Amino acid sequence: MTDWPLHDAKNRFSTVIDAALAGTPQRVTRRGRPAVVVLAVEEYERLIHVEKARAPTFPNLLRAIPEGGGEFERIRLPSRPVDL
Repeated sequence: MTDWPLHDAKNRFSTVIDAALAGTPQRVTRRGRPAVVVLAVEEYERLIHVEKARAPTFPNLLRAIPEGGGEFERIRLPSRPVDL
């Protein structure tokens, strides 16, 4: 992944886009800190699909409710809401 200071990314935006489309995500920094990552839409959609596939379904969450007063099974939830 290539890092671009914001002012360089603005001045060479076509280069940033071309690199992302070629399969290399481009990180843009602001004041020396990572701010955003530019990546191809196909890669973004692939990542969203993977995240959705890992998210527990509502029926699975219901099945995790203990019967007879037992403890809840710990299910890892996504760190942010998943669009459906």
